[in-house]
Amino acid sequence: MKAYDYEKLNRDFEAQSSEDIVRWAVAEFGDGLVMSTSFGAESAVLLHLVTQIKPGIPVLFTNTGFHFKETLDHQDYLVSRLKLNLRELTPEIPHEEFLSQYGKLYERDPDACCAMNKIAPFEKALKDYQGWITGIRRNQAVTRQGAPFVENYRGTLVKVSPLLNWTGKMLWDYAKKHGLPYHPLWEKGYLSIGCSPETCTRPVKLGEDARSGRWAGTGKIECGIHSFSKEEPASPPSK
Repeated sequence: MKAYDYEKLNRDFEAQSSEDIVRWAVAEFGDGLVMSTSFGAESAVLLHLVTQIKPGIPVLFTNTGFHFKETLDHQDYLVSRLKLNLRELTPEIPHEEFLSQYGKLYERDPDACCAMNKIAPFEKALKDYQGWITGIRRNQAVTRQGAPFVENYRGTLVKVSPLLNWTGKMLWDYAKKHGLPYHPLWEKGYLSIGCSPETCTRPVKLGEDARSGRWAGTGKIECGIHSFSKEEPASPPSK
């Protein structure tokens, strides 16, 4: 893996546009660049921004088997609208078999459930690439306030987060300008949308941050993919 002066890159990117950061990543990694999406509340913005610069970029989406129907409908629309080169990832254990073996693991051990159904297939797919574009923003949660624009992701590739400084208004303005839809559950208060069980995703209450509806009441804020959260996924549970 090439050595980068991350401190200098991050200083420079603080003053550059998101489009400039994406262009840097495209020039640096070429066909070794991938982006990820959850097809969540505001995902259309980054998908549009990046594919305007690099049409055909591989887009990773982990279908855990627990997604809202609205999320999968939103996925179908955006794949068609933006002509996405979607690479859909699935867990090693098929959904019905997982439920048969582990039941409602997301209630007993959400870290382990995420590790098996989301993190494992995602990190396996990342091994094919050298650069990864993600849509995290600093104002989404306290865990993300210190996130950098570029970082060494677990010694395997470079993670690039071009929307770090975007506000909700910036996202709204961009979506309106380009006629992009928000997730259909957004209007019902789901500002961050993951898996459908209520223990995993609920509407956000007035005054809460965007990710407060994820794993509410469990002390868990991140699934474990991003490097400012747990560095190693949880081990699979006993059956």
